[in-house]
Amino acid sequence: MGNYNALVVFDTDKFDAVAAHLALRPRIAILGVEYLHLQLEDGSDLYLTEYGRPFSRHLLPENHCADRDWFAAHRVKLAGTSAIYKARTKEVAGISKDIVLKWNRMGQDIPGETEASDLAGAKFNSPFEEFSLVIEMRNTRYETAGQLYTHKPLGIYVPRQYVEAERMGRKKYILDGVQRNHEQITLDLNRQYAVIYEWIKGIDAAEAFKAGLFDDETMRGLILRSNREMEHKGFFVRDSKPHHIIVRPRSDGQLLSDAKGNILYALVDFELLERTPQREQTVRMAKRKTYLVKQAHRFEAENNFPPDLAAVNIMSVDYVYGQVKSTGGRLWVVGRDAALFEYFLPEKWRKTPRTELSATHHVYHTVTKDSIHLVWRISRVGKKPDADPLVIDEEAIGAYGYNSPFEEVSLSMELTRSGIETVYPRAIYMTGHKSEIAPDLVDNSRYDSHKHLKTPHGHPVLGKHHEHIIIWGYWNGPDELLAAKDEEIYKGVDALTAYGQGRITEEEYTCVVEATGRRLARAGIEDLNLRGSHLLLSLDRSGSLVKDDQGIPAVRICNFELFKHMDRSNSSIPLENG
Repeated sequence: MGNYNALVVFDTDKFDAVAAHLALRPRIAILGVEYLHLQLEDGSDLYLTEYGRPFSRHLLPENHCADRDWFAAHRVKLAGTSAIYKARTKEVAGISKDIVLKWNRMGQDIPGETEASDLAGAKFNSPFEEFSLVIEMRNTRYETAGQLYTHKPLGIYVPRQYVEAERMGRKKYILDGVQRNHEQITLDLNRQYAVIYEWIKGIDAAEAFKAGLFDDETMRGLILRSNREMEHKGFFVRDSKPHHIIVRPRSDGQLLSDAKGNILYALVDFELLERTPQREQTVRMAKRKTYLVKQAHRFEAENNFPPDLAAVNIMSVDYVYGQVKSTGGRLWVVGRDAALFEYFLPEKWRKTPRTELSATHHVYHTVTKDSIHLVWRISRVGKKPDADPLVIDEEAIGAYGYNSPFEEVSLSMELTRSGIETVYPRAIYMTGHKSEIAPDLVDNSRYDSHKHLKTPHGHPVLGKHHEHIIIWGYWNGPDELLAAKDEEIYKGVDALTAYGQGRITEEEYTCVVEATGRRLARAGIEDLNLRGSHLLLSLDRSGSLVKDDQGIPAVRICNFELFKHMDRSNSSIPLENG
């Protein structure tokens, strides 16, 4: 596409010059579709797909719907309950283009939903969901034999004008549900969205029936066939209608057919297009497989980052850093692979069903929208430990304070390099909303020691008035083995729970804790609050404890908030800005 940071000017001999600026992120991928994002002089937005970019000047709204007189004279209202039109654009370099423009109905109730069982639980796709599904369905020709023909999705036009949601029939609670699937972009409750498709020559099946080109039985057979072939590819529409099937009459009064005599058809109108449950599961599993492979190689990827993400190194750990548009928060994903960033966006895991893993800490296990098992914990950085100064061990805890998330991740990585196994650190998320700690509970030590650590935009990596969440991998096997074969190899259970369940004796429990303390000491590190709940044991498929060469249960450390280097009293590891 060339230089995306330039100013693009479109003009022709037929109309006044129009300037369109490339957006801050001109190449933006939304739900797997890459768009060229243009911002027009009046504040409107135009998102062009790969099919629309060659016709970018035709698709500027001034060349069709924004010129009301032109649009009124060169449009035809198409059949259906929505505002959908066939229109001809103004000439560009002497050529006009026929398009279909449809105003999107996301956030609205579906007409007849309460009467039709087929529509129960359905929702109108957003324009970006619609395009994503249509392009995915078109591309199934590379997966299985046969091809589903559709009109080509060209672009999405978003006028700047403010419109009251009630006037559009749009409801905030419905749009909020749609928004949860759009981590890359914020949908505006009070702006209209229009999808623009290329016009397909032909007539719909209802028109063909009225024209006597086939009888009622043939029409019903064509609808059933199109539904069957669509379902074979993994898709369906909730409102299958003859108006959604385009056929092409020939000059001899017959319909265009293939070599076997089957009527050729194309599909249109996808505001209620969905994946079948089987395909939805397949897509999720494919995305999970990609994730597992990328995690196994997360430090090997080249530093090829999109404009909104950056490679940073904090405390000798590589991260992919970016701001979270949906929440205003910030996210650091461990590794060098920018493709892993989207898996850890908070909308993927923050509100999914979760299981609390600790009675005293905010630790949760969840399965993300991409079928990824994660454990996340709210960091206690900035809070004074609830330590009794008269107890020697607790006095040291109070003096040291809780590690920052960056210290915890760095310490776990250091231990791994020393041959001491830990759970896998995945990401650090700083919330966008503000939170406060009572002044008498605040520990400023980490804010002071980290104050020179900045984001690429110059903000402190530790936000004093924000929560920080550490995301860890859910232990069910080594990354490299899961990448090779996606199956549960181990099940984790902490040593204290294992003792309570009778899986290990008191003597074995003591041995595990003491042996871990000695291994940490040899690595120059101590846990100021070493407990069995910080040590994860592994159960194999038979439910037996996995043991090392010495017959001791294999241990994987899972809590680092009070780890410190033994030769340092007030800091963790050397701080490096990135």
